[in-house]
Order: sequence, then structure tokens, then C-alpha cells
Amino acid sequence: MANRSQLRARLASIAPVGGGLALVGLAAYVVLALAGHTLNPRDYAAAASMFLLTAIVGPGVFAAVEQQTNHEVSARLAAGVDPAPAVRAATVVAAGLAVFMSLVVLALGPLLVPRAFAGHTALLAATVVAVLGAAAAYLLRGIFAGQRRFHWYGISLAGEGLGRLLPCMALALFGWATADRFGFVFALGCAVAAAVTLPALRRPDQPTTRNPDSPSPAARIPAGPATAASAIDAPGGAPVRLPRMAASVASLACASSLTLLVVNLGPVVLTSRLGTDRADAELAASFVSLFLLARIPLFLFAPVQAFLLPALTAAAERGDLGLVRRQVRTALLAVAAVGLPGVLAAGLLGPWASRVLFHAPTELSRLVAALLGISTVAMMAAQILQPALVALGRNRAAMAIWVVASALFVGLLFAPIAPLSAAVAAQLVAPTLVCLLMTLTLRAETRARAAGGPEARSGGAQPIEPSVTNSL
Repeated sequence: MANRSQLRARLASIAPVGGGLALVGLAAYVVLALAGHTLNPRDYAAAASMFLLTAIVGPGVFAAVEQQTNHEVSARLAAGVDPAPAVRAATVVAAGLAVFMSLVVLALGPLLVPRAFAGHTALLAATVVAVLGAAAAYLLRGIFAGQRRFHWYGISLAGEGLGRLLPCMALALFGWATADRFGFVFALGCAVAAAVTLPALRRPDQPTTRNPDSPSPAARIPAGPATAASAIDAPGGAPVRLPRMAASVASLACASSLTLLVVNLGPVVLTSRLGTDRADAELAASFVSLFLLARIPLFLFAPVQAFLLPALTAAAERGDLGLVRRQVRTALLAVAAVGLPGVLAAGLLGPWASRVLFHAPTELSRLVAALLGISTVAMMAAQILQPALVALGRNRAAMAIWVVASALFVGLLFAPIAPLSAAVAAQLVAPTLVCLLMTLTLRAETRARAAGGPEARSGGAQPIEPSVTNSL
């Protein structure tokens, strides 16, 4: 009976996120399909480039805020203390990061507008709007995930999806479609997500106690000054110093933005490297369409970190390395179960589907489609390995891995070969390198902790102290 009750509880938490994710995915692909069918190839490539660039400077950066907030909140709840100080610190950091990223986007305008955005200055403004919306939405999702209020996490996803889907359908239906309008509608999705979930912060169902899957503080904390409980000795939860929170988020933001850079930058660079004649515009539009189809399995795995990170954090804090390994192994098997059929589908149906669904001007080869599918599987595996490194306190290692892979990625993108070949090679090689390095780092860390004796194993993640977050 207990197992059935736990299973029902798990399903109840997964269902809202799954439904919200389905809406976000449907919206993203419907918006791009509508853009493909209503815009000329050059405007479609510009709008799609804005969508992909937005993923780097929006979710790519602010996923770090979500993950660190998730980690801080779940760890404090596991220790039985109030997570409010961490939430306040994360809010200030998210606001500062939003201002900084907006300035970065504006500074890049002279490079982006003429080539990647095909002269559409409004798409630059839409990218800034997307940055601001992502800051709010991802902060709230981090709070909800850390509190395991996954129904509100799902509502946030649903708000984002419907906030894009319905207006874009109206643009197409009434003949109002332009690249600029599609860009602004897409950018406002995260703002809608934040608006519909902001009232939840004051709802009475907000938990103020530890996570139910975590052991009680008395059971998990031995005597001694280096424990999480003795470190958090204020009755309502000790304050978190902003510099340390900012350092943790900056470290993770670098890794997550580089992650999204590797995921999404290829079509943007390809578009900018190609010329302005019709043949080049059609090649860019066709590659974007095929690229987006190959990324569908990756999108379905996008919120997996929200589920993995609290469980991995709890297991790491109590030194249960065996559970960490089992959870990672199970998740990687799920990647194979979803990703490998995706590779097959991409190779067989991708070129045809890109023409039917996105109105791609030409069909690219099945080999290109299959290679993009393989790169998607590698990125999915990285989404599993990175939260494990975060839970074990290896943020800096994750960041270093992404720095190395991104340097290789950018070098391949601009290699003196055909732009299409360069884009495909970059998308395949860089994610594979990330998976290899993360696997080796995770194995070395778990072996070192297992050999470290009782003191090393008792606090799987670094202890939570009043002035120190669990930074990697």
C-alpha cells in the first residue's frame, strides 16, 4: 500500500509538468511551423535565429538561477529550515543578471541585426524582452521545484506555451504575420508564465518543512561543527550572502548558457555565414527546420533537471552514493529509450517532415538528419550528468567542461569548410566530448567520496552554511 501511495504521489507530481511541457513543445513547433508557412525563407530564418538565440541568452542563462534556487531551497528544506533567505538572495541575483544580459544583447546588436536577424531591429528588442521574462519565470520555477510544488511548475510551463500559441495562431489566421510580430509573441511567453504563477508565492500550500523524501534532521546529522544543521543555526534559516549566491549562479550560468550555445547556435551561425541570395536563404531555412525536428527528444527531456536535482541533492547530502549512481544510470537508460528511436526517425523521416511541417524549401540528406539526431542524444545525456555534478558540488567542473567543449564547438562552426558541414560537425563533436568528460568527472568524484571515509560520506554535498551556498 505504501508503495502504491508513493507511486500515486510521484505520478501526481509528474503529470502537471508533463502537461505543461507538452503545451510548451506544441507551442514552439506550431509557432515555427506557422512562421515557415507564412514568411519568406529569409524572414523565417531570421525569426528562427531569434528563437534559438533567445534560448541561449534566456533559458540558457536563467536555467542557472532555477537550478541554484532549486538546490538551495531543497537542501534547506531537507535540513528542516526556512528557505526564504535563499529565495530572497536568488531574486536579487536574477534581477542583476537580467540587467546584465539585456546590456549584452544590446551590445551585440550591430553584429546580430544585419546578418542573423536580416535587418530586423525589432527582433533585437524582442530578444531583450525574452531575457527579462526568462529571469522571472525561471526564478519562480526554481522555487517551485525546490519545494516540490510541481503543479505550479506545470502551470508555469502551460502559461508559457499558451502565451505563445494563441497569439501566433491569431497572427496567421488574420494575416498579420511578420517576422517582428512572431518574435515579440515568442518573447512574451516567459513573461506570461511568470505572471500566472506569481500569486502562488503567497498561497497557503507553500511548504515550510523539509522534503518528504529526505531523512529527518536528527537522523541525518551527526554531532560536530561541520554539519548542515549546526551551520544553519538561526531559527528561521540563516541569511545567504549575495556575493556567494551570485558566484554560484555565475558559475552555473556559464555552464548552462554554454550548454544552450552548443544546442542552438549552429543554425544562427550558419545563417550568418551564408549569403543573402535566394539559394542561401533556402538552405538556411531548410537546415533550421531539420535541426528543430531533430531536437524534439531533447525538448521532451528539458525539465528533467527539476526532478533529478532535489533527489540527487538529498541522496548526496546523506552520503548515499549508491542511490546517486542508480538514479543517474536509470535516467541514462531513459535517454537511450527516447533518443535512439529519435535518431532512427530523424534519419528516415526528418527531411520529408521538414518540408511538410515547416515548409522547408529543400530536403537535406538523411545523413545530416541522422547526425543531428545523434547529437541530440548526446545533449540529453549531458542533461542527466550535469545535475549529478551539481548535486555533488562540482559546478566548476561542469563549467570547465562546457568551456572546453564550447571552444571546440565555435572553432568547428567557423572552420574553413562548407558552412553546412561545419555546422553538422560542430553539433556532433562538442556534445560527445561533454558526455565523455562529465562521465569521467562523475566517476572520479563518486570514487573519491566512497574512499573518503565516514566524514566524507556523511555530507554528500557540501554543508549548507549561513554564508556559503553549495557552489561547484
